[in-house]
Amino acid sequence: MFKKPVIVFEGIEGSGKTLHINYLSSYLKKNKIKFIKLREPGGSINSEKIRKLILNDKSNFNKFTDLLMYLAARNENMENLIKKNYQKKIILIDRFTDSTLAYQHYGMGMNYKLISLINNHITKKIKINLTFLNLVNSKNMRKRLSKRKKLNRYDKFKMKFYNKVQNGYIKIANSNKKKYKIINSNKDIKFNKNQVINAVNKILK
Repeated sequence: MFKKPVIVFEGIEGSGKTLHINYLSSYLKKNKIKFIKLREPGGSINSEKIRKLILNDKSNFNKFTDLLMYLAARNENMENLIKKNYQKKIILIDRFTDSTLAYQHYGMGMNYKLISLINNHITKKIKINLTFLNLVNSKNMRKRLSKRKKLNRYDKFKMKFYNKVQNGYIKIANSNKKKYKIINSNKDIKFNKNQVINAVNKILK
């Protein structure tokens, strides 16, 4: 039971994580439960500036540069948002430390120990209480991305890359099953929304 938990939504593009975090936000607001919501990259003012650089179609950063910018954006969120609200409000995060491992290590082959070292230094004593890992098959992913009005740089990788990332997420989740809730995003949206709400209520009560 956690009165003011940190809840993270993870998953590849088109997996429904943003839909579910927005739905949970509406649910908490309706029930007058205090929370903050942020996304990565983005969230704080400086992190949003970094987001524009990372995801810009015209950007072609080296993968190590990409990694450092993601971590820099996270550090800005930690210093300006997360630390100030930790254990005071529920914190909802659209992508967090697992994303960096899934994309930069499992997807791009960056050093696992280096990423973990910097992640741990940035997050320090902040503990994640629950992570929703949203999984999606390639057919539904393509279908959902095709409906987006605008695609960013990370929406345009080959399917092989996304498969590596999603498999990386699964490995991370399997290493600590108690803190992860798998959401099969190929199932009915209403069913999955209820799954999310039930899991959150369980750790709040």
